[in-house]
Amino acid sequence: MALLPYSKCIFLFAIIFFVFLTLSSITQAELDAHYYDQTCPQAEKIISDTVLSASTFDPKVPARILRMFFHDCFIRGCDASILLDSTPENLAEKDGPPNLSVHSFYVIDEAKTKLEKACPHTVSCADIIAIAARDVVSLSGGPYWNVLKGRKDGRVSKASETVNLPAPTLNVNQLIQSFAKRGLGVKDMVTLSGGHTLGFSHCSSFQARVHNFSLLHDIDPSLNTEFALDLKRKCPKPNTNPSAGHFLDSTSSVFDNEYYRQLLVGKGLFSSDQSLVGDQRTRWIVEAFAKDQGLFFQEFVASMLKLGNVGVSENGEVRLNCKVVN
Repeated sequence: MALLPYSKCIFLFAIIFFVFLTLSSITQAELDAHYYDQTCPQAEKIISDTVLSASTFDPKVPARILRMFFHDCFIRGCDASILLDSTPENLAEKDGPPNLSVHSFYVIDEAKTKLEKACPHTVSCADIIAIAARDVVSLSGGPYWNVLKGRKDGRVSKASETVNLPAPTLNVNQLIQSFAKRGLGVKDMVTLSGGHTLGFSHCSSFQARVHNFSLLHDIDPSLNTEFALDLKRKCPKPNTNPSAGHFLDSTSSVFDNEYYRQLLVGKGLFSSDQSLVGDQRTRWIVEAFAKDQGLFFQEFVASMLKLGNVGVSENGEVRLNCKVVN
């Protein structure tokens, strides 16, 4: 029996939709742990050696590279747009307010220079950041994983878009919404927040919690009292020391679950971090990671792989110099 025109349309639409889904999955599947096995087998060693050397020279490098990966992927997806320099016509992401404290771009540039000599025009800057982020976590005592590769570098970078980065003042609802826009769930949000186990923050990101917090409280009542007084001493008002601040957790150069342990005793540095304990949707995850570091590591790997897939484009390029488009 012949199909009616309407049925034919439905049938045709079903086929088109199936093809679209198939093509979408193929696009996602372009990322592959073995992407450079034939074209640049030494790529990961070159990057890892560069990261190790830089981290040995400057202990701040691991936290900065990990933050760079987050900040890159959160804007236009993982496309190395954070590495592009500003031009007279355009203020780039790296010069947006939240990224002014993201340093160590030179590590990625150095790895790129070595890779261009070994395998010209092959390894994208976006993949270098992703591999370097894995390496700094592993170097700091955290888990190791096989990075999926094959990203292309973007050609657009706008400082104005950095307002979309999750701020240290967000509450749980705002954090959940921010991560959801990137296809990341509540557990991913709590897990990736654990990246705050590495590094240091300047006073500007948290001093509002210890000075005139509200009409009723001078200090944020969710803060541990002793911890709050320590922060107040380090960040007086007015603060004349631009380098003053505090480490993100008590083992700030080691990738571990101490961050979650500190949240449970009111020692989260950012209000966004401390808010994870006050919400039933997130507290149970914080408690689970505080008890079981192995579980945190396992979930962190899964969430980093998921984050690394955000906004992956087939339409970019492989930059010859990470600072400028080709």
